[in-house]
Amino acid sequence: MDESGDSGQPQPGAGGTDPAAPEKGKPQRPREPGGGLLMGRPFGVPVYVAPSWFLVAALITWVFGGQLDRVLPELGAARYCVSLFFAIAFYASVLVHELAHTVVALRYKLPVRRIQLQFFGGVSEIEKESETPGREFLLAFVGPLLSLVLAGVFYLGMKFVEPGTVPGVLLAGLMISNLIVAAFNLLPGLPLDGGRMLRAVVWKITGRPMSGTVAAAWVGRALAVSVLIGLPLLTQTGGFGNNTDDISGMDTVTDALLAAILCAIIWTGAGNSLRMARLREHLPELRARTLTRRAVPVEAATPLSEALRRANEAGARALVVVDGHGDPKAVVREAAIGSVPEHRRPWVAVSALAQDLTDGMKISVELSGETLLDTLRASPATEYLVLEETGEIYGVLSTTDVERAFVAAMARPAA
Repeated sequence: MDESGDSGQPQPGAGGTDPAAPEKGKPQRPREPGGGLLMGRPFGVPVYVAPSWFLVAALITWVFGGQLDRVLPELGAARYCVSLFFAIAFYASVLVHELAHTVVALRYKLPVRRIQLQFFGGVSEIEKESETPGREFLLAFVGPLLSLVLAGVFYLGMKFVEPGTVPGVLLAGLMISNLIVAAFNLLPGLPLDGGRMLRAVVWKITGRPMSGTVAAAWVGRALAVSVLIGLPLLTQTGGFGNNTDDISGMDTVTDALLAAILCAIIWTGAGNSLRMARLREHLPELRARTLTRRAVPVEAATPLSEALRRANEAGARALVVVDGHGDPKAVVREAAIGSVPEHRRPWVAVSALAQDLTDGMKISVELSGETLLDTLRASPATEYLVLEETGEIYGVLSTTDVERAFVAAMARPAA
């Protein structure tokens, strides 16, 4: 199962409130996204294998091994080696599916945070939304298209091998599995690719991406319920062409468990899509100009008590350390101020509580929305110096204030 798409949720000042603060004057590198075992970086995008993949690989090896025992009994225990190869080859096909999404996303200048192979397939975490419904449709469709192409390649490969041999069984299994991946992902509900295609169509008709997301998400939820009820029912009634006489109690439990897991994944993914769409509608409300605290400039040797007195008189909530020419050099950390007892403040200079400014900690007052969040994420810190376009000090932006506004935006219903 593929859940590729706009999965990279923007986070306010990722790492900004980490108690392990960077050393003074040294910018902290953005953290790697993580997510399991790093397998490589095709097109510069990290590919991770989640720990859950090893569980599903073992499950595929066991199930496919049982099928091989009926088709090729002469293999004996070696059938599990063949089954393991099938599991790896199948997930290699899933990776190709995800790389198709990635290549198109990069072609449209949409950053891809990572690709992760996990329990029920893979996910390409694309950090920004497509600019047009046409691009959204193509970005979603290219994954199932590649799965269909792979199915065709494996079908052609079957023409050159004997049907009852190991290569013949492997190629048939890979052809069928890629057809299933393509068909499942074309179902019109989020978070599946078909859901994103439906979203693009509704977006094109209504002119509002939010309308497309709402429609595709609710179809996704209906799809989740249908999977929960329909998958076990089809299996029990022979709807997949299976022999109902061979169904055991364990098979019934397995089908019900598989249906429940798929239902939970689809329902949760649809809900997350709605939540992120609501957030993106409110992201423009996150503006550096409105979130920035007014600041007063003080020299490095100024006692903390005196600096706070000036700030109170000016109605300011932040302190910026400047040199003799008035140029900003550091920002006094709010957490550090709170850690100094009031009776000690006359004897502590503001320089002892300041974080030296790096280029990444100087941001424009005009930043807003995702651009603001991306800027904070690129240079994690607890406070940032906000500057006017002329270079004058506007104030100090605290990641705490951004996080509060971020949570408030998440809580408000979409318009």
